[in-house]
Amino acid sequence: MDEQKPKSKSQWKRLNKKGITRITVGGFKSIIEEKSIEVRPLTILAGANSSGKSGIMQPLLLLKQTLEATYDPGVLLLNGPNVTFSSSDQLLSHLNHGKFVEAFHIGIDVEMEETLTTYFRRSQNKGLDLEQTINSFEDQKYRLYLDMPQDEINQAFLSTLSGIVQDTLGLNSKVVLTRNRCFYTLAVRNWDGSTFPVPMTSEDLIGSSIRQVIHLPGFRGNSERTYPVTSVGSEFPGTFDNYVASVIDQWQKNDRNNKLIQVNRDLTRLGLTSKIVARRINDIQIELLINRFLRSDKEDMVNIVDAGLGVSQALSVVVALQMAKSGQLVYIEQPEIYLHPRAQYVMAEILADAIIEGKKLVIETHSSLLLRRVQTLVAEGKLPPELIKLHWFTLLEDGSTQISSADLDETGAFGDWPEDFHTVTLNSESRYLDAAEALLMGE
Repeated sequence: MDEQKPKSKSQWKRLNKKGITRITVGGFKSIIEEKSIEVRPLTILAGANSSGKSGIMQPLLLLKQTLEATYDPGVLLLNGPNVTFSSSDQLLSHLNHGKFVEAFHIGIDVEMEETLTTYFRRSQNKGLDLEQTINSFEDQKYRLYLDMPQDEINQAFLSTLSGIVQDTLGLNSKVVLTRNRCFYTLAVRNWDGSTFPVPMTSEDLIGSSIRQVIHLPGFRGNSERTYPVTSVGSEFPGTFDNYVASVIDQWQKNDRNNKLIQVNRDLTRLGLTSKIVARRINDIQIELLINRFLRSDKEDMVNIVDAGLGVSQALSVVVALQMAKSGQLVYIEQPEIYLHPRAQYVMAEILADAIIEGKKLVIETHSSLLLRRVQTLVAEGKLPPELIKLHWFTLLEDGSTQISSADLDETGAFGDWPEDFHTVTLNSESRYLDAAEALLMGE
């Protein structure tokens, strides 16, 4: 882990408050009753397979792909690049008697001051209807809902806008409720039928935070001989692995912040390669080449396809961490996938470097080595425990998800944790030693 300049507790608190700070979900898959997780610079989601980890993050991804669509897909884009459903029945919670709940909702908090909660209900004509949107900011709360009476619409408008904006309204103008993709918002309708939206404060802020989420799925695609040229900006619609080759190509042309140097350094630390190069083949294709050797004084560049799957999977992670801005949420499913145990241990250090730089990470992991290294960095005084939040997901007998949350103390311990990864490892080693001893004794 790189040495970092120490920061004060007040600076760490400011890091905690940046970007998305809480996600609340209810009625979605196994999260039947409303559940909420705090999002800190390093938020770790852990638990057995099918315990509900995806249930807390997929609603956010549904909002992301709905807002990013190049057309209006309706209230929710179910089949998109980040998450895929073909029916609302697949995402609505199942009850014990085989029926579905009729609605689900998701709430997003940003900077611990703005909250936007949106509710969806099963439509009579299949699919989903947008039921209501609740905006909360400062000490005010505004509820916009289907079939909202005109007097309530006017009151919401007058309460949220300045007098200057109100004075500009024409005599024949009317404030109306309208749908902006997955949110309700207000709009002014003129006498000629034209309208212009007047989004709530929280809608602008939180909508932008959702669109800026960088998403790396559990399997980040097979290595390719060539990759398509993409645009590189502050937002990355879809999943981030599609942009990696173009990001590297851009850094080769202009890397004032030495991001490509850091990527090569991280890949070396992971034991994967000492150098990555993007080579433009034509206007639409880029080839990624890596050095087969870890030593920078030896070079044998080969196509990334010929280097093993672990390189491409880890490359997407380290590039995303360098590309993310302060407070921008990066959601990484299994950052350790296809990595050697030693590399999993190092990956925790790379994640720690990113959060100290101000990045905001939510990781879903099954790696006990990664978690142990995070604990060790805290115990060594290299990572402040207040930047970390652990959420353990358990599937109960009734099919619902229980979430247990924990903080690390200064020694890196996480207190009363429902299940310790390391207990599984110790039990496995103990059983092996007992079996080996019994076999020897039998001889």
